Amino acid sequence: MSADFADQDVIRRLLNESRTWAFVGLGDNPDREVYSQARLMQERGKRIVPVHPEAREVLGERGYASLADLPDASQVDVVGVYRRAEHAGQAVDEAIAAGAKAVWLPLQVIDEAAARRAKDAGLDVVMDRCPAVEWALRR
Repeated sequence: MSADFADQDVIRRLLNESRTWAFVGLGDNPDREVYSQARLMQERGKRIVPVHPEAREVLGERGYASLADLPDASQVDVVGVYRRAEHAGQAVDEAIAAGAKAVWLPLQVIDEAAARRAKDAGLDVVMDRCPAVEWALRR
């Protein structure tokens, strides 16, 4: 994997300066990793936006079926893509189209072509990193 997608300055900035994270794949199942990561970000003062086909409320926040359904996706600082790697590219393309500022693909979600498309479109990109681990490393 390219070091372009694990830039420590980008990681630090996204964790410290972002305000809104949309979590693609976030449903109401507390046993899923995405739920844990969203809750952690919420506890750290971030606004979370659940994005899941069922569009349920999660962690007290209204859910949306897709990034295209968000009233103003350009207000999303980071799109966390919690989908299998073979589906990540579609979510990344939706983040680009929606005007998001950054995408974060967690551990073992690797799609270099999609990450390159996002970077080429001007988005910050983090791939194959865990927000919780990265947060702990910075404290």
